[in-house]
Amino acid sequence: MKNIVPHHFSISKEQRAQQKGHGAFLIWFTGLSGSGKSTIANAVEEALYTQNIHTYTLDGDNVRKGLNTNLSFSPEDRTENIRRIAEVSNLMIDAGLVVLAAFVSPYAKDRANIKGVVGHTNFVEVYVSTPVEECERRDVKGLYAKAKAGEITNFTGVSAPYEAPVAPAIQINTIETTVEEAVTQILQYIEPKLHTNG
Repeated sequence: MKNIVPHHFSISKEQRAQQKGHGAFLIWFTGLSGSGKSTIANAVEEALYTQNIHTYTLDGDNVRKGLNTNLSFSPEDRTENIRRIAEVSNLMIDAGLVVLAAFVSPYAKDRANIKGVVGHTNFVEVYVSTPVEECERRDVKGLYAKAKAGEITNFTGVSAPYEAPVAPAIQINTIETTVEEAVTQILQYIEPKLHTNG
């Protein structure tokens, strides 16, 4: 943009990572509402915390209460929602954190954009592939019932599409996999990244 000149600060991402003693990257949890994204992300963060890993979790509902309070659930606003989260995640990675982000993020192009923003090596895509029937059965927030009653428009899995990842780093179906098993699987996958400072 015109008249914007980035300032280059003395302390680098690599130095921040070295100070913290572990690598910094983004674990992106995608899947339908009720699939178990936030539950698994929370459990992974708890496990990392016990290892003295510096983390932060971004969650769809929490972010929409503040940073993205002005956005709707239209396709355009969903794209903008994810764009902003990608940029925030990138800043947090630069700060030396392991970022966990749990968002429906239904569009493949938006998830590709995240990877472009944070960098391919900093992006770990976790597809929580719980079937819509199971998500609807759980319906912990009562959203599927409201969507089917026409009270919520553009609801993914009911009145809006979900484009499943083709080649996620990790795929978890919570019908077949416990939260504990999912955490173990994710921790094993990210172990090499944790020991790559910068």
